[in-house]
Amino acid sequence: MDNPVHFICNDIEIKTDYSRSAVLLDFLRKEQRLTGTKEGCREGDCGACTVIIGELNGNKVKYKTVNSCLLPLESVEGKHVVTIEGLNREGLNPIQQAFADEGAVQCGFCTPGFIISLTAYLLSNSVPKLDSALDKLAGNLCRCTGHASIIRAVERIVESYTDDSMPIDIPSLVSRKIIPEYFLSINRRLESINEYLKKEKKKTKDYVVSGGTDIFVQKQDDIYTSDVELLTADKNEDKIFVINDRCFVSAFTTVTEIMNSEIMNGIIPGLKESLQLFGSEQIRNRATLGGNIVNASPIADLTNIFLALNAKLHLERGTKKREMFLHDFYLGYKTLDKSPEEILMQVSFSLPPSGVLFNYEKVSKRMHLDIASVNSSFYVEVENNIIKTIRISAGGVAPIPLYLKNVSEFLTSKEINNKNLLQAVKIADEEISPISDVRGSVKYKRLLLRQLIFCHFIKLFLDKIKAEELL
Repeated sequence: MDNPVHFICNDIEIKTDYSRSAVLLDFLRKEQRLTGTKEGCREGDCGACTVIIGELNGNKVKYKTVNSCLLPLESVEGKHVVTIEGLNREGLNPIQQAFADEGAVQCGFCTPGFIISLTAYLLSNSVPKLDSALDKLAGNLCRCTGHASIIRAVERIVESYTDDSMPIDIPSLVSRKIIPEYFLSINRRLESINEYLKKEKKKTKDYVVSGGTDIFVQKQDDIYTSDVELLTADKNEDKIFVINDRCFVSAFTTVTEIMNSEIMNGIIPGLKESLQLFGSEQIRNRATLGGNIVNASPIADLTNIFLALNAKLHLERGTKKREMFLHDFYLGYKTLDKSPEEILMQVSFSLPPSGVLFNYEKVSKRMHLDIASVNSSFYVEVENNIIKTIRISAGGVAPIPLYLKNVSEFLTSKEINNKNLLQAVKIADEEISPISDVRGSVKYKRLLLRQLIFCHFIKLFLDKIKAEELL
């Protein structure tokens, strides 16, 4: 085999010369005949294709869920892939039994994804709770059984751990028959495979992809037959760190990693709650900051937030490096100030002073698992009711992710009151150029941005803004 992909699938070690850029879902179903992993929307929305991916993290294996329909085969190299077949025994395991007993299975098409997601939750949580368990299932849809019976099944599993003093780890999950015995040897086996993979492999360059959660939807007919180079951070390097007065975030940092970062949550209160509106658990486990920025969607959530932080981009082309502000990166719709050979490596921003206020708002047709019609981020430093520094960004109201420069300049050094706020939204209306599309009409998007700017001020300065006078 020339440059095979080498990994473990369930209990089987696999070396395959199947196309490295083909999606894992196709390999599982067509080559391995593991048809319990279903093909549903093929866009990462339904969760029917969910699998568990285990990766060595030090001397332990860290597991997470992903959508196999958006996962290039190459990305599982040196990792452990678990499908529903990899959980099966002679009889049903406790999770499967709970779903059967509570009537949470009807056509069965969606069921493997639910079982997989709940198993991954137990693999990564030492103290299971119903709310957080259900959150982990948010990326899985069921169209026939209804979620009430599924919730009962999840509750039954969570309650089974209520009075259990045994820690939740791989040995205890094996002893409770949640997962099979072969999980106990995966650590050692992955170490052996990764030693083998240290040999140099050829690099491919038709596409350079980070998370790929959008490009594998938009360009799937082309990209699956191309050579793809997957960008990943060195697992031994910190992805989020502070040097002097700046915070640096690797472009390969996933949304999940940003959400769970103590550094990022310390800088931006409420960040974790805001990013709960970013896709599903499976998507957040793959989507990256760099991919969100370079993809150049006008409604990109992370881009919106980092625009308000006045972030800088750190680009590399071989040994050449350069920096630029994020708000200068977009030249037009999907047009970037970036050569094809340049790679976005890091994003950085100045650490805000104490007392800074930040807010993020998003309006979409659904509250969860949906892209924005309009979104907006708000950064402000205030002293004695006077705005010292303010930055407002907006998405869905221009061909690019937009920094509202004119509005921000107008409000700088202004007092926080209704008069200045009303003038600011008029300036914002002149600064934007929305179009009518499936997310809403021009008039609707203009109204949304006005209301979101109102919302920023009302939420943060309720004692200074008279909301009833804004109607």
